[in-house]
Amino acid sequence: MEHHSNLVPWQLLAKATGASLAFIPVTDDGQLRLEELDTLLTARTKLVAVTHMSNVLGTINPVREIAKRAHAHDAVVLIDAAQSVPHLPVDVGQLDCDALVCSAHKMLGPTGVGVLYAREELLESMEPFLGGGEMISDVQLTSATWNEIPWKFEAGTPNIADVIGFGEALAYLERIGMDAIHAHERELTAYALKRLGEMDGLTLYGPAPDAAPRGGVVSFNLEGLHPHDVGTVLDAEGVAVRAGHHCAKPLMRRLGVSATARASFYLYNTRDEVDRLAEAIEAVKTFFNRPAHAKSR
Repeated sequence: MEHHSNLVPWQLLAKATGASLAFIPVTDDGQLRLEELDTLLTARTKLVAVTHMSNVLGTINPVREIAKRAHAHDAVVLIDAAQSVPHLPVDVGQLDCDALVCSAHKMLGPTGVGVLYAREELLESMEPFLGGGEMISDVQLTSATWNEIPWKFEAGTPNIADVIGFGEALAYLERIGMDAIHAHERELTAYALKRLGEMDGLTLYGPAPDAAPRGGVVSFNLEGLHPHDVGTVLDAEGVAVRAGHHCAKPLMRRLGVSATARASFYLYNTRDEVDRLAEAIEAVKTFFNRPAHAKSR
C-alpha cells in the first residue's frame, strides 16, 4: 500500500547494491497481513520501511508492533508519516521508530520542504549524500571532515523562506491541537463512509471504521465510470476530489482497479460538505445516465 516515494527509492537502492525487496501482503479490505511479517523478517533484513497511514485507503498501520518485530531482527525501521503527521498526534518515542519522514505540503505548509527524524546514532553512522558549504568541519585538497549533525546533511544554502513558512504552519496546527484535529476528522470520515456506503453503484475502498483505525481519506468508484470522469463532473458541481492512482500503482493493481476518486478531509471540512459530496455524486450518476444524443452521419 506504499506511496511511490516509499517504494521507488528502495528499488533504486536495490538496483545499485544488489539488495532484494520483500513486501507485506495487503488484505482485501486494505490492511497489512501482519501474520506474514514474521516469515519475511530474517537475520539478513536490514531495513523495514512502512507507511503509517495510507494516502489511498486511510488505513492506519500498527507501526509500533511492526517496529517491535523488526527490531527483534536488528533491522532499522523507517516510517513514512507524510499522511499521518498532519492528521493525528505522532510521537516518535512511542512508535519506537529509527527514522520518520513527513512533508510540509500536507500540513498547510509550503511545497518542497519537510522533516527527517532519525536516531542520533543512526545519523552519526551515515555518510552525507550531498557535498558543499556548511556541511564540512574542515576541507583539504583530497579529503574533508564532516560537520556535526544536522549540518552534516545540509549542504549549501537552505530553503530559508519555506522552512520559516513550515514553522508557522506547525505553530498554527499546534494551537488547534492534533488531538482535536484527529477527533474532528474521525467523526467526518465515519459520517462520510456511512453516507457514501448507502449509495447504489458506489464501491468504497479500505477498512470499515469498526474493523480498524483509519484516517480522513475516502476512496471510491462509481460503477461503469472512470474516476477522471467522476472528478470532472464533481468539479463542475463545486466539489474537489482527486482522481487517479494516487502515486500508488501497485496498490491499485491489488485492488483490481486502475484508479479511484478520493475525498480527503481536514480540519476545515464540515458535515455539510460531506452531504454536498453525496449530493454531487448523485448528480454525477444522473449526468452519465442521460439518454445519449443521436449521432449524425
